[in-house]
Amino acid sequence: MTGEIINAIADILDVEAKDVTAEEKLYDSIGVDSTEMVELCVALGKKFGVKIAASEISKFSTPLEIAAVIEKKKNA
Repeated sequence: MTGEIINAIADILDVEAKDVTAEEKLYDSIGVDSTEMVELCVALGKKFGVKIAASEISKFSTPLEIAAVIEKKKNA
C-alpha cells in the first residue's frame, strides 16, 4: 500500500517517485506546501475511494502515515 501511495503522491504532485520516501515528511522530502496538501487530499481520496479531510494529513505527514489513514478509512 505504501508503494501505491508514494506513486500516487509523485503523480499528483508531478515529482519523481524516488524523491518521495516512505518515512520522510512530505515537506522535508519534496517541499510540499499547504495548497498542494489540499490537492493531494482530494486526489488521494478519489483514487482510493475514501474521504480525507485536510486536517487528517498535513505537509508534515509521511507516506507511511498517509497509508495508515487510508487503510483505516477503507476498513471502517
